[in-house]
Amino acid sequence: MQNRFFVIFIFLLTTGMFAQSGQNITVTFSSTPLSEAIIKIESLSGKTFYFDDSWLKGQYVTKEFKNEPLRNVLNGLFGDTNINYVLKDEKIILLNNTYVFTELPSDYFNETKQNINIASSNAPIFQEEFVESQSVQTRKLVTIGKQQPNAANKSYTLSGVFKNSKTGEPLQNLSISTIDRTKYAVTDASGNFSIRLPYGLNKLETNLLGFEKIRQDVIMYGDGRLNISLQENSESLEEVVVKSNKNANVRDAVVGVTSIDIESIKTIPLVLGERDILKVATTMPGIKTTGEGSSGFNVRGGRADQNLILLDDAVLYNPSHFLGFFSAVNPFTTGSLEVFKASIPAEYGGRLSAVFDIETKSANTEKFSGEGSVGPITANLAVEVPVVKGKSSLTAGFRATYSDWILRSLDEEELKNSQASFYDGIVKYKHNIDNDNTIQGTFYYSKDRFSITSDSIFDYNNRLISLKYGRNFNEKSRGEVILVNSQYKYGINYEADANQDFDFGYELNETQAKLNFNYKLNSKHKFSYGISSKLYSINPGKIEPVGTISDVQAKTIDSEKGLESAVYFADLFEISDKLLLDIGLRYSLYAALGEATQNVYEDGVTRGESAIIEVKNYDNNELIETYGGPEYRVSARYLLGNDFSIKGGFNRTIQYLHLLSTNTTQSPTDIWKLSDLNIAPQRANQYSLGVFKNLPGKDIEFSLEGYYKTMDDLLDYKVGAQLILNDNLETELLQGEGKAYGVEFLVKKNSGRFNGYLGYSFSRTYVKLDSQIMQERVNNGEFFPANYDKPHDFSVVANYKLTKRFSFSGNFTYQTGRPITYPIGRFVFAGEEQVLYSDRNQFRIPDYYRLDLGVNIEGNHKLKKLAHSFINISVYNVLGRNNPYSVFFVNEEGQIKAYKTSIFSVPVPTITYNFKF
Repeated sequence: MQNRFFVIFIFLLTTGMFAQSGQNITVTFSSTPLSEAIIKIESLSGKTFYFDDSWLKGQYVTKEFKNEPLRNVLNGLFGDTNINYVLKDEKIILLNNTYVFTELPSDYFNETKQNINIASSNAPIFQEEFVESQSVQTRKLVTIGKQQPNAANKSYTLSGVFKNSKTGEPLQNLSISTIDRTKYAVTDASGNFSIRLPYGLNKLETNLLGFEKIRQDVIMYGDGRLNISLQENSESLEEVVVKSNKNANVRDAVVGVTSIDIESIKTIPLVLGERDILKVATTMPGIKTTGEGSSGFNVRGGRADQNLILLDDAVLYNPSHFLGFFSAVNPFTTGSLEVFKASIPAEYGGRLSAVFDIETKSANTEKFSGEGSVGPITANLAVEVPVVKGKSSLTAGFRATYSDWILRSLDEEELKNSQASFYDGIVKYKHNIDNDNTIQGTFYYSKDRFSITSDSIFDYNNRLISLKYGRNFNEKSRGEVILVNSQYKYGINYEADANQDFDFGYELNETQAKLNFNYKLNSKHKFSYGISSKLYSINPGKIEPVGTISDVQAKTIDSEKGLESAVYFADLFEISDKLLLDIGLRYSLYAALGEATQNVYEDGVTRGESAIIEVKNYDNNELIETYGGPEYRVSARYLLGNDFSIKGGFNRTIQYLHLLSTNTTQSPTDIWKLSDLNIAPQRANQYSLGVFKNLPGKDIEFSLEGYYKTMDDLLDYKVGAQLILNDNLETELLQGEGKAYGVEFLVKKNSGRFNGYLGYSFSRTYVKLDSQIMQERVNNGEFFPANYDKPHDFSVVANYKLTKRFSFSGNFTYQTGRPITYPIGRFVFAGEEQVLYSDRNQFRIPDYYRLDLGVNIEGNHKLKKLAHSFINISVYNVLGRNNPYSVFFVNEEGQIKAYKTSIFSVPVPTITYNFKF
């Protein structure tokens, strides 16, 4: 029987219709089926019940009534159900979610008054927008809640979860809205959604790339839950564009967030044809590198060590292969990448500038599938394996290089004996215990080994393990327990001069436990809160002689240990339809722990052996020093229209771990240093403001963001500093302040035959190293440009689809040359000629620009074939621009001469074969 909203007028009502028997009832029910309870009441009251058994199926009652009137008993039985009732003489008529009105409303004959609000307009513009090649499935009408009198002016919350009907996986970033777009929601990572709808009939529609589009009519009589499963719509993939997070960039409260579409990067030309999600991220405004083939990222004026790079919640310390040419993250196993340049969620801490949140894709639980590629220097294969059909699956990927042939083919004799290789592997297992409980685990390992000269072999590796258990307690509350471990190691093996042969090793290890909760209080407040603790352990360096005749003295630097803990709370507060606040507070506490020896230095003099006034020894796990403080995370969005908003934010961050390097770019042999008695943590404040606009019907996004950042206690080093195997490392270090500001512009066209994006940023980054001690003052204590300061950064990435199988792609990049320190003169001191250098970073190397072009050829689109192929033919640096990576100076016959080094100074063609099965 279909539920209907109707008004029954009964003009010949007798007093017996609503009369009540004077007989009171005493009865007890304990988990009794509702149908049986009705039969019991029927026998006790002498009344006859009329109803449909299907209305009561699966409903039970636990109630106790003592000498209660019949009407009280009926209200108690049906109060928590959709059942209403009417008493007429000796009959009790049950109604399934229908209410009988016994009198007319006072304004019933006012034609402008409507008792039912229909939350859709059926206006022609929306009808036309809905007509497209993808079919729309209309689902059966659903009634939520129980109809009550005097409820027509209220609104209610509809929540639930969307899942893939085939795999049972939750559907993230699915949009559900009323047809007129006045009400809108997007599913989270667990497929959950919540949308506030008015009383009565609401016409809803869904949208998600690769899945059927449905239209669902819902009658809202109260708060309730609706779970929906959607079928994959693979035949439409070639025509459907990404609209799952349509207007999310405008409607979300976060500012300074960059999301990378993993699927779309396959057409972007990159060096040697290697698909690279992190390199693509650097084409976005605000994310830079120091140069071609460099490792690490500079985000909004931050250093490379100020980025938290997470792979399934575990820290990836060195995210690059092959000295920075390739990413250490396998693109075929990656599900999503989000970069938080501002509005960093309160859940994350420990870094000043940005969070790179990388999540491995969950495998298909129904069928075996895979993807791979073969390029000029690498091969890659990823597979998805169902373990328990419909419940658990395994994602596995392996990538390796065979790049030594490039070095052997070079004309330079010194490089012919060089070697460079890497590999990485990842395995992720996920098990859906039931609809409310999931577990997953990830293991990742990567290793690089290279020797550019014949006497030294360098190697470094990353290893991480991540375990996560998630539970939905109810429709409002969810929790997660996360355990992770990350390890980064590197070593140097030197074998050239037998008297100096040695092995050197370095290791960093961290273990973290996190407890995260989400609680949806109501439609206005969504809370997230949790606690975390992380233990750092660093072995700063150990050197051992190799061979019996080596003169190298064995030495081991004392290990370092630190415990970083935090508690956080955040509230996503919807003040109104226009104003949305995301308010978070994180309080972090760091403790430097023994076993260790720490020096206390005299104030006002240069740190050195002569300035030591006390040496403190600490036992294992003894407290050395503590640091901490509040970290504020606040952002707001105000809608100026459905597709136009203004956003602002403020972030305060603290970082207790520092990277020490004398190189311009991050190096595999850099040293990580924990805060201790002599080194304070870094702190930063960032203010952000932006406007966001989408063009309706054209799928084009515009954004303009500005930021200002201040930084304190930045770690730098003295000229000629010795950072490796130094027992008193603090004597080589300086701590100062920094500031950064900039404006970022981005326009994106997400769909159509011609799509892509254009990004531009103007930014400046300055460092100030001032001290009362002249030897610790740089550039007279004034602000000077950081060595990664590049004011102008311009990128264009474009794709043009000629046919379904052939497309063209290209990207163009321009950047201001980075700062450098030049020799500007000579002088004679103590009989020897010395070089006079300019102020630090006073000059710049030449500007950088590069054009890459590519042709993409897809195989035929037959559904039944062993594998679907995709060929990318690209040319990196088409213009053959000799972009300088660095400039160095040598003294030749009494003259100072400048030379520049370049990585790729000629066009580099590449053919890569990709396949999917």
